[in-house]
Amino acid sequence: MRKRLNAIYRKLYAHFGAQAWWPADSAFEVMVGAILTQSTNWQNVEKAIANLKKHKVLEPRKLYNLPDALLARLIRPSGYYNIKTKRLKAFLRFFIHNYEGNVKKFSKPKLNTLRQELLLVKGIGPETADSILLYALNKPVFVIDAYTKRIFSRHKLLSNDAAYGQAQALFMLNLENDAKLFNEYHALLVALGKNFCLKSKPKCSSCPLDFS
Repeated sequence: MRKRLNAIYRKLYAHFGAQAWWPADSAFEVMVGAILTQSTNWQNVEKAIANLKKHKVLEPRKLYNLPDALLARLIRPSGYYNIKTKRLKAFLRFFIHNYEGNVKKFSKPKLNTLRQELLLVKGIGPETADSILLYALNKPVFVIDAYTKRIFSRHKLLSNDAAYGQAQALFMLNLENDAKLFNEYHALLVALGKNFCLKSKPKCSSCPLDFS
């Protein structure tokens, strides 16, 4: 499995090149984006982030002190804006109370400690928590999303009903424990899922992966 995973990575990298993901100006922007991207596409998140920047509130305390109605209006493009307002506020409450809204302090605890803390925040599930850990804090954890499960289940490397932890273990037990590698690998899988391994009408004949 180790050889198979590394071969997949090399083929994807050769086809797509470096993805430079997550696109953001700061670690805090990544954290906000990780919550806003729940159940929507990145283009919608970019519009919401742009609104926050335009109003100069993309800072922990400014965002937390923003009235809920105004925050909901600003992040409206991301969809489910009332729910996401509550989730953002819950995260910000945790971030400010426990780490003073300081990214450096937030990044000091060990991976498992931070992951357990994040999973206790209402509205933060495994994928969101791991996205924050990997892309904002550079912690070595592999993010599992719908693209990853779709690609690997179609190629019989994961079962269709594989749990998040089971899918994550496939990568973390068979790849070098390296945040940069996990970052690039996940981003490449997203690129494959968006361009070839579509939910319906996948472009299998032109897929850059050759499993023969």
